[in-house]
Amino acid sequence: MKYYLFLLLIFLSNNLTCQEEIEELDFLFPGDSIPSNTFMLDEVTVFQPLKFLNDDEIKRYVILRYRVKKVYPYAKLASERMNRIDSRVDLIKSKRQKRLYLKKLEKFVYNEFSDELRKLSRSQGRILVKLLNRQTGLTAHSIVSEYRNKFRALLYNTAASFYSISLRDEYEPFVDYEDYLIEDILQRSFSDGSLEKQDYALDFDLDELYVFWRDKK
Repeated sequence: MKYYLFLLLIFLSNNLTCQEEIEELDFLFPGDSIPSNTFMLDEVTVFQPLKFLNDDEIKRYVILRYRVKKVYPYAKLASERMNRIDSRVDLIKSKRQKRLYLKKLEKFVYNEFSDELRKLSRSQGRILVKLLNRQTGLTAHSIVSEYRNKFRALLYNTAASFYSISLRDEYEPFVDYEDYLIEDILQRSFSDGSLEKQDYALDFDLDELYVFWRDKK
């Protein structure tokens, strides 16, 4: 019994010695002039591992990631512009002046981005429509209807349909598996800094999405 007590005392004394050494250990970080024995670790986001059945699925994911990263800045910019427009339109009392302002704005946006948007593929265009819904909470059709008129929205949607794009499409990660992958790509890109995160209207828990699609598959 004394032998075990002796070992226990040795163990405790070693622990106390280690604790004292740790407490006395100070760190001097770049830019600091006063050593400290504590420091904060950077926040780390842990993502669920994606599982692919074959090389074709991996290839499709890589292509989708390229498309999402290309069109997300447009959706982000559109959301920022809408916020500015709303704040300015609220200051205009006359309905006629509001219509004129929005008409001039539409012409400006067309002249500024039409060449770039024309370079988007059909797949990229469909993703952009989804991301507009994610960022603003409105479909592209609703945005045109609200900021211009319903006839213009119908005209734009008809033109888009020739390219197999619907301005009424919504962002639904719990319904559309590709939307789930888009959300995964966005969250990972925000985490690694390759895309700049922006406040968005539609919020989804990526872990819940992962469990949902894992169980469904």
